[in-house]
Amino acid sequence: MRVLPKANDTCWCGSGKKFKRCHKNSNDPIRQGHIAPLRPVPDSIDKPTWADGSSVDRWDEPNVKSADVIERMRRTGRDAANILGSLSQIIQPGVTTEAIDEYSHNKAIELGSYPSPLMYPGGPNPFPKSLCTSVNEVICHGIPDDRPLEDGDIVNCDITIFREGVHGDTNATFYVGQVDDLSRRLVEVTRECTARGIAAAMPGNPINAIGEAIQSYAEAHDFGVVRDFVGHGIGEQFHTDLQICHYFHPRLTTEIEVGMVFTVEPMITLGDWRARMWKDGWTAVTTDHSRTAQFEHTILITEDGPEILTTPEDKTGHPWWELAGANA
Repeated sequence: MRVLPKANDTCWCGSGKKFKRCHKNSNDPIRQGHIAPLRPVPDSIDKPTWADGSSVDRWDEPNVKSADVIERMRRTGRDAANILGSLSQIIQPGVTTEAIDEYSHNKAIELGSYPSPLMYPGGPNPFPKSLCTSVNEVICHGIPDDRPLEDGDIVNCDITIFREGVHGDTNATFYVGQVDDLSRRLVEVTRECTARGIAAAMPGNPINAIGEAIQSYAEAHDFGVVRDFVGHGIGEQFHTDLQICHYFHPRLTTEIEVGMVFTVEPMITLGDWRARMWKDGWTAVTTDHSRTAQFEHTILITEDGPEILTTPEDKTGHPWWELAGANA
């Protein structure tokens, strides 16, 4: 696990300067800004049960999906990816995560879909926004607010939409302006961890083969793997009981079967992989304020191996769809 330098140590970036006079300020903790009121969703949009403040409707959804569910998930996953890809047009220094939320919310509505995170139960209150924006040391579930993105930040944007009775879930980490080399390396290693985890999702393999592939690559590059949050089964429910750890878990020996649909979404850290929660009950950050990156795809297991369901229609100009670093 990487240990961040002390104030008088030579900075890790290669400048030759002391850490305190170079990149120390880039490790200042993110502070939550003002959170704007809920955005409305038209009555014409089909909504999940929690949209009106009700609880999540849980049932024993099969891990192996029917052909009908799979086709609906292909369409929904593609459009979730289309929204995510379009964020590269607006992410830049000075843009607030609130503006990103407004943009993605409107895109979801234009596509006739409901933004799945909106009003999702958890924490002291339901999630108040239409996507998660996790900046720098925020591991996941960051709530969009009025903090402007700064040059050198990295931001993960997590998009899930609900349409045709199913969910499509995907995310990517974007560079904001000029990002230091170590943060770029973190994003690239995370991209490759995601690719290796997906490649390990072959029918007949145990589910823990996914986490083993991810952990071995991340730790070989001296990065940490978050344990507190995992990938999950998905379909007509946002989250099913199927859990996909991104580290090797010896008891996760369930066999991967043709027709399964789940997410692979490793969270990789520069330093300590342990998490702590903000008082909002949603935002998870690294305990040492070290940066973290994430990529996510919803995948279907076929006889030939994993099929990514969250690929945009227009791949031009969106290198992230092939799991490349966003805006690279």
